[in-house]
Amino acid sequence: MKTPLLLRHLFDYAMTYFPNQEIVSRTHHGMHRYTYEEYGARTRQLSSALAKLGVEVGDRVGTFLWNDQYHMEAYFGVPAMGAVLHTINIRLPADQIAYIINHAGDRVLIVDRTLWPLLAPVREQLTSVEAILLTGPPQSTDPVSNAYDYETLIAEGDPHFAYPDLDENAPMGMCYTSATTGNPKGVVYSHRGIYLHSLTLGLANTLALSMQDATLPVVPMFHVNAWGLPFAALWFGCKIVLPGPAPQPKTLLDLMAEEGVTLAAGVPTVWMGLAKELEAQPTPLKLRAAVCGGSAAPEALIRTYEERFHIPFIHAYGMTETSPIASVARLKSHHQSLPASEQLSVKSSQGLLVPGLTIRLERDGQDLPWDGEQAGEMCIQGPWIADEYYRDERSAATFIDGWLHTGDVAAIDKEGYIHIVDRTKDVIKSGGEWISSVDLENALMAHPAVFEAAVVGVPHPKWDERPLAFVVLKDGATVDKSELVTLLATRFAKWQLPDDILFIDEVPKTSVGKFLKRALREQYRNYLA
Repeated sequence: MKTPLLLRHLFDYAMTYFPNQEIVSRTHHGMHRYTYEEYGARTRQLSSALAKLGVEVGDRVGTFLWNDQYHMEAYFGVPAMGAVLHTINIRLPADQIAYIINHAGDRVLIVDRTLWPLLAPVREQLTSVEAILLTGPPQSTDPVSNAYDYETLIAEGDPHFAYPDLDENAPMGMCYTSATTGNPKGVVYSHRGIYLHSLTLGLANTLALSMQDATLPVVPMFHVNAWGLPFAALWFGCKIVLPGPAPQPKTLLDLMAEEGVTLAAGVPTVWMGLAKELEAQPTPLKLRAAVCGGSAAPEALIRTYEERFHIPFIHAYGMTETSPIASVARLKSHHQSLPASEQLSVKSSQGLLVPGLTIRLERDGQDLPWDGEQAGEMCIQGPWIADEYYRDERSAATFIDGWLHTGDVAAIDKEGYIHIVDRTKDVIKSGGEWISSVDLENALMAHPAVFEAAVVGVPHPKWDERPLAFVVLKDGATVDKSELVTLLATRFAKWQLPDDILFIDEVPKTSVGKFLKRALREQYRNYLA
């Protein structure tokens, strides 16, 4: 039977079969709780209110929100009516925020009142924006032209608003991904793509989401759809726990304990911070899965969760262009009999490709074998993989002959497990040979005194580039530089060792918590000259 795959089908299923399930959100003023049934009525009211404002099929609606109930309402309320949900990264510089709002052509913005000061400086530059909906408790004066109070507006909406039939290939959402140079690049998602991606998150070989779970997306909802968790979690009837504004490790730990969270997802720096908090405040948790992505998780971090805290750690890989989860590191049945150290090696890989996708390795225009040794750029294709950037000539360099060229250098072993060596822009090319910054970082972070480590290639007069390492120590810990060099020498050839190791207070990070190596390369570009 030919049936379109639409976001409203996920929504309708959840409202029909799980009306009493809970959505819990931390807010500026305490905890907010309601059932799926109550959520569903408000979501339809939002859709109705947007329609009364003149929002039509295909129009962009931008969100400038925390991970909270308002964002959750927009996640389905905007695309189910046929509009396009554009989640805006609140941590970008003001000029980039203005660029992506204008480039996307957002007609309406939904903004948390506490975040308005970030938008205020560029309000007059937002040429396409016709209306702004402000969430949270009203202020005595809201100094925003064309602004509506969210609650007042949706109170007038129809809780039985009927969602239209749409083309499954129509756009339902968009996110912007950072670029090495120039402005962010827009990635558009279709109803069909997100439907299929959501379906894969319920597979036992991936995240196995089910109605038995309580999920906590720590990854921001403005970042690649919070890895698809809000869509899939609602569809499968999970209890949904939202961390709200600027959650800190202690906040997250308390939420996990109090709400019985079984699956949470965040970047490595989130899990590092939470591990530090767990060390200081041992707390019983029900976590069956700590899902980590965004950048490679150090083996030491995985070992800490699995051996010290007895929390299963799931390593996932993806990017904005892949919707995002493209592979997940789960053990095959025969791995269960392997020693813990060998199991850890599998778990620290980027895992197996999610069913439905296809992958190959390419170097110098040639496909490479899956032997676990030869490394090349990963190229991926599939039904939820983007095929272009929105109105951007840079598409031609990334989407080639039906393949997404990821920019990640990897090897794939004979069992199909992906082992990322580096980003093409981060791999260190020294004397004609490649050195993996990721491998060096993981080895450094295996030392018990090291909290974070980053390795970058800096110019060298003889070898073109040489590795330079940066280390952040744990509170109160000390270690001699020579001890770290000795540690590395047990695993790496002499020519692969960093030319120096510098101790710093903090590794610079991107707006979503990844290491910002570009800043280190620029700051220390003349260090070895």
